[in-house]
Amino acid sequence: MGNTHVARDYYAILGVSRDAGPDEIKRAYRRLARELHPDVNPDPDAQERFREVNTAYEVLSDPEKRRIVDLGGDPMASGAASAGAQDPFSAFGFGDIMDAFFGTTGAGRGRGPRSRVQPGADALIRLRLTLEECASGVTRDLQVDTAVLCSECTGSGCAPGTSTITCDICHGSGEVQSVQRSFLGQVVTSRPCPKCRGFGEVIEEPCRKCAGDGRVRQRRTVTVRIPAGVADGMRVRLAGQGEVGAGGGPAGDLYVEVEEEPHELFTRDGADLHCTVALPMTAAALGATLPLPTLDGVEELHVEPGTQHGTVRTLRGKGMPRLRSSGRIDGYGDLVVHIEVVVPTKLDAKQTELLRQLAALRGEDQPNLAADSSRNGHGLFSRLRGFGR
Repeated sequence: MGNTHVARDYYAILGVSRDAGPDEIKRAYRRLARELHPDVNPDPDAQERFREVNTAYEVLSDPEKRRIVDLGGDPMASGAASAGAQDPFSAFGFGDIMDAFFGTTGAGRGRGPRSRVQPGADALIRLRLTLEECASGVTRDLQVDTAVLCSECTGSGCAPGTSTITCDICHGSGEVQSVQRSFLGQVVTSRPCPKCRGFGEVIEEPCRKCAGDGRVRQRRTVTVRIPAGVADGMRVRLAGQGEVGAGGGPAGDLYVEVEEEPHELFTRDGADLHCTVALPMTAAALGATLPLPTLDGVEELHVEPGTQHGTVRTLRGKGMPRLRSSGRIDGYGDLVVHIEVVVPTKLDAKQTELLRQLAALRGEDQPNLAADSSRNGHGLFSRLRGFGR
């Protein structure tokens, strides 16, 4: 009696539908291979399942074999195919195993030579500005030292009249390969060629000016416009004014960072400015009009009679300009004035007598510290008397 072969459901083995695309089949295989590989799962049942998954992937990733499956046949039914399917590593190659674990195939797929032309790095320079310069904006010419394109070789790195040649070690691939045997079979690894450093080409006669780099360091002048309203730590970007890349690659950007100097009168809080006015107690009592410096010039500050220590006055629109804003009020911060009433510490005899007379006229020669609490008996003196009992 002859042997009969029952066609296996390869779609069910991988857990995909019959209309699954190649990418979906590969994702399902990767997931199962990582779960069932003998190095991860030593269970004998898992090893058998791993062989089935490998066979299913070999069939469904091959258009011709998949067509046979869709017609109801089994392309692995023949003796040769079945024998080959017993070894999951020989069934479809080491590259698919590596693809399942690392997402890339390891068998001889190189990345190719890397370009000698590399983008340049960004550069940073700091610029100290006064508060007034931050408020008005300035234009400055700055001296910077950066890498610039070599004028002799124009970035090629080769001496005039010469050019690069193909590397005789990697033959232009930029990589050299080595083969090692492991429990998975033959492992092919690639590394950058030590002679050409991965470029695939060698400069036999380097440019004498740049030593083959394609760029040289040079001091040059750049003009930067600092907009009104910048603050400490802000950066202005000059596109393409940074370091030229190796091999004449495109230049990076130059960043100019603002360092704002402390001001003798004002402290800054964003777009608002703060200052303190020391007001004699007589001026606080009688009222006064004081000259107040601002960024726009001198303003008159009117102090009402009876102004108290700690009073805050706000002058709208007299602070710093806001970046990318317009209008005097909405586009500027405020100037916040903190009034500090100053009590004299040294009085001569006449001043002392005048103050005593004023205190007597106002009934303040004997201040009543418990005046606000005398009705309920909980004033300062009553609390002190109670504390000693």
